Amino acid sequence: MDEKTKIFLPDGRKRSVEDDENITERAQKRAREDEHYTPVIVKRTDEAFRHPDDILENAIEAGLEQLQRPFISLVLSSIAAGLILGFSVMAVAVVTTLSLPQAGPLLHRLLSAAVYPLGFVICIMSGTELFTEHTATAVYPVLDKKAGPLLLGRLWLTVLAGNLFGCLLGACLLVQAETVIGAREGYLAIAAHLLEFSSMPVFISALLAGWLMAQGAWLILTTHSTIGQITCIYIVTFVIGLGALHHSIAGSVEIFTALLINTDMSFFAAGRFLALTILGNLAGGSIFVALLNYGHIRKTQTVSDKVKEG
Repeated sequence: MDEKTKIFLPDGRKRSVEDDENITERAQKRAREDEHYTPVIVKRTDEAFRHPDDILENAIEAGLEQLQRPFISLVLSSIAAGLILGFSVMAVAVVTTLSLPQAGPLLHRLLSAAVYPLGFVICIMSGTELFTEHTATAVYPVLDKKAGPLLLGRLWLTVLAGNLFGCLLGACLLVQAETVIGAREGYLAIAAHLLEFSSMPVFISALLAGWLMAQGAWLILTTHSTIGQITCIYIVTFVIGLGALHHSIAGSVEIFTALLINTDMSFFAAGRFLALTILGNLAGGSIFVALLNYGHIRKTQTVSDKVKEG
């Protein structure tokens, strides 16, 4: 270069970076870079809003990651998820025990729905494996032909078994701590509510809950913001709690806790409830979200490509 590299000072004066020892090495390097490159400011907009195509690609990638996760990692993570959901059950049982004598049905439903999401927020934000979340997410790579149904079945069975075992452990801990928590009446009232319905209403209720949970997993992928993700989880699970819809994993903790407290409860009724809610959650998560989301976005991409070619 014909003249020495210059750096601009805050007051507008120029100074030679070679002649001034007070200029930092990084400032000198930046000044030399500016001689060869035009400084630009890049504004990231993808973190605030994501196109549906990008969300789908993220969902496929997330599903592949779960499908390829080592077996022991899946087991430990799914057990942890079942244990953590025990806190949602504890919170609802405490609210039920304390509010039922005084509060009317509306206030009790609102209070229960308000605390129901707490365990879900902890569970999902901690990255543990929850069956009702992955019933949908893991379907995307299978629909995209990047994974086979055997891997999907392995994931579902492993996570479900781990969740149920974690639920049983969580129920045992809640019963052991009952003298401190003081929610016995709440556990029994919740279990009585779960078991009072016939098979079809339980299945449809579980289907709706599975739909909402899978939609929540989709919404989480729309933002990088932690607050945004927590808000998505809370809203979805609040709606589940408000509608008293049946969630297979949280419901398992509720049923196991009630069985340990009241040994006269019917094991057949409990087994029927668990089977119906698992199948309903599976159908809701897989069909109503994975198939619909994947189908409408891939269809849109196909139409768009044809328009461009035309």
